[in-house]
Amino acid sequence: MIAALAGCDLGPRYQRPDISSPGTWREAGDGQAAALWPSADWWKGFGSSELDRLVAKAQATSFDLGAAAARVRKADALARVAGAALLPTVTAAAGGASERVLLPIDGGLRVQTPNYDLALNAAYEIDFWGKNRAAVAAATATAQATRYEQQVVALTVVTTVATSYFDVLALQERLEVARANLAAAESTLEVITGRREIGTAMDLDVAEQQTIVAGLRAVIPSLEQQISQTTDALAVLVGTPPEELALAPASFDELTLPPIAPGLPSDLLERRPDIAEIEAQLKAANADITVARAEFFPSFDLTAQGGFGSLALAHFLSPASAIYNLAASATQPIFEGGQLEGRRDFALASFEELVQTYRKSIISAFGNVEDALAAARRTGEQQTEQEATVKAARLSFEIAQGRYNGGLVDLLTVLTTENALFPARDALVQVKLAHLQAVVSLFNALGGGWESEELAGVELGPRHAAQAM
Repeated sequence: MIAALAGCDLGPRYQRPDISSPGTWREAGDGQAAALWPSADWWKGFGSSELDRLVAKAQATSFDLGAAAARVRKADALARVAGAALLPTVTAAAGGASERVLLPIDGGLRVQTPNYDLALNAAYEIDFWGKNRAAVAAATATAQATRYEQQVVALTVVTTVATSYFDVLALQERLEVARANLAAAESTLEVITGRREIGTAMDLDVAEQQTIVAGLRAVIPSLEQQISQTTDALAVLVGTPPEELALAPASFDELTLPPIAPGLPSDLLERRPDIAEIEAQLKAANADITVARAEFFPSFDLTAQGGFGSLALAHFLSPASAIYNLAASATQPIFEGGQLEGRRDFALASFEELVQTYRKSIISAFGNVEDALAAARRTGEQQTEQEATVKAARLSFEIAQGRYNGGLVDLLTVLTTENALFPARDALVQVKLAHLQAVVSLFNALGGGWESEELAGVELGPRHAAQAM
């Protein structure tokens, strides 16, 4: 009968919570292209060998990835610990003792009695209600969740390295723009100073231009400081001392934009490791409910002992010295002060909490993609408009300079075109950075090329749904 009941199951199979998904992406545009999900090495689409080098360095030496790998090993170890409950435990014991006793014979007789024993002890808990199997399933699902979490960390590291590298490039370009603006302003100052010497310009004109030059010069140290700090932060990301990180010269103009077109929103659920992580945690919590339910029922244990025991070492291993013991026991909880009910209710509530977290994560994932699509499109449009603005401002500045040198316009016209051109140049660099960061965010929102099939070989134990006892 025990063998027949050993396979009892206290819960139905796990069912993924239902959640609806939109049919199309709102921000994908009217003419939606065929699905082109990110590849596993999506960052190479930017065409930057320096970025490729930094990502490879981070994947090899990132402290965050190293910690995530350690968490996977910890979870695997706990899964092995949980699996041990499905097997019997066997121990060996050996001993020898000598006992001296006083017998009440003829006034007292002291007798020296030796005792030798050698035995194997075995114990096994019959998994009557599936409690141990469910514990193994929970531990295995938790181990799988840590693998998904490792992929989340890997994607986060790569995207952070990419955005940090683009931050450095943007600051370097802003520094170049600031120096170019300063050079142009100094050139104008020389012209004004020369005109003052011949009496065609006033001291006020010189002072106004000197103010502009001083303001542009003050921007440079701040940008240099930001470059140093951002580069140091990038070094930490890739696991390298800041003093050892040297970046090759590069600019935004050398980069390419990788093509990307999201597929159906429903496919996103299989391409986001964070969603897979939460579902694995959901499966673990689901199995915990079976464990909590099983604690209400009796547990059955088998024990066995076999070996040799003798008072004489010479006869220690003889058949006559053989000993054995077989026993079976059952333990039924009677009164636990509400402890068992509390554990069950805790497991049920934990499962329900994760159900809500799972549903929220899916809705948030859809929102992430929509936001990233919108940002990529709008920043691309903004970059086009800003490039036109800079082109027009540069032309106006050059014309104003030429006419001022010829005495056709006053200094105010030059100052006005300067005030339009210099900020426009800096704004263009920042818009380019925003566009690149939006594209990186889109890759991140789409899962960065991750697919659930990569971990399909990790098997879970029995899966149980959360239903009240």
